[in-house]
Amino acid sequence: MPITSVRLQPEVDQAVAELAESLRRSKSWVINEALTEYIERQRLEQQRWQETLDSMAAAANGKVVDGDEVADWLRSWGQADELPAPDMER
Repeated sequence: MPITSVRLQPEVDQAVAELAESLRRSKSWVINEALTEYIERQRLEQQRWQETLDSMAAAANGKVVDGDEVADWLRSWGQADELPAPDMER
């Protein structure tokens, strides 16, 4: 496993040490878990941002769904005659 050095602010180091002790884990484990979660959160945020940009571009190009059709579709959820999702206008 690769080794990387980081400089932590004293209060961060103390918080990591306290958390590691309370979890009965090493500081390395706590830092690795925190970085793993942070990286995944950032990846998802970037993915959502790209989806937002793609959706805005689609709307600007007229690829939209009529609001009344969406409302009808949502009202039909859970009903025996549930409607299919409305198609995007092209």
